[in-house]
Amino acid sequence: MTRIRTIAAIVWLEMLRRKDVYVLLLLLGVLLAVLVSLNIFGLGGAVGYVKDIGLLMAWVFGWVLAVSVSTRELPQEEARGTVFPLLSKPIGRFDLIAGKWLGCWSIVAAATLLFYLLVAAVVAAKGGRFDLSALLQGYILQAAAVGVIVGIGLLFSTRLNRDAAGTLAYIVSAASFLLVPRVPQFVVNANGFSGTVMLVLYHLLPHFELFDLRKRLVHDFGPVRWSIFGAVLAYGLLLTLLFVLLAWLAYRHKRFARGEMAG
Repeated sequence: MTRIRTIAAIVWLEMLRRKDVYVLLLLLGVLLAVLVSLNIFGLGGAVGYVKDIGLLMAWVFGWVLAVSVSTRELPQEEARGTVFPLLSKPIGRFDLIAGKWLGCWSIVAAATLLFYLLVAAVVAAKGGRFDLSALLQGYILQAAAVGVIVGIGLLFSTRLNRDAAGTLAYIVSAASFLLVPRVPQFVVNANGFSGTVMLVLYHLLPHFELFDLRKRLVHDFGPVRWSIFGAVLAYGLLLTLLFVLLAWLAYRHKRFARGEMAG
């Protein structure tokens, strides 16, 4: 576990040396300016719209950051040749995968927390409020969804360069967000092979809609039952473990050549 935490700490240090932190601060500033000056249909920044757009941006930002961070770590190590000294130490490949996942997930989860705090502060400044229990549930479930996305990104990056891994991770996660919840509607009008393919995708791809509590937060429906919350959280943890395990299996016997450029 110490080796895993050490690798995660290295990911954090690399993140702080890169421009990602400055991009994050810029995005936070832009989000703040948009939320404060929001004027949709002459409503002058109604609290409901501030909540809706703010939380949507938190989801989009978390998704983009999770994919970009997770799909660059392993290809970057291989391209620079730093994977050789890493694996020559008493660090197994599972330690490397798990440490990279922990570092990437914790970075994105921390950034997402900043977004939630910012949205909550702006909503409070507008005279509104969030149900704190529901807001806590919403953040924890989004953090769980981020963990799954990071696992997907790492899995693809074990065998592909950064660009290809990022593209596939975006496609798979976007399809899971946008298409999977609508598959039951599509299947009604589909038959034969297309219907079968849709059902297979419906059962194989992650159901990210389960983690999304934005509607409850926007409309003040309150928290979900804690038993349901626990079940969804367990589903997210199982998916994360599955993708991390698959990433380890894909990386377990991978051969490296010095000087190769992995992207």
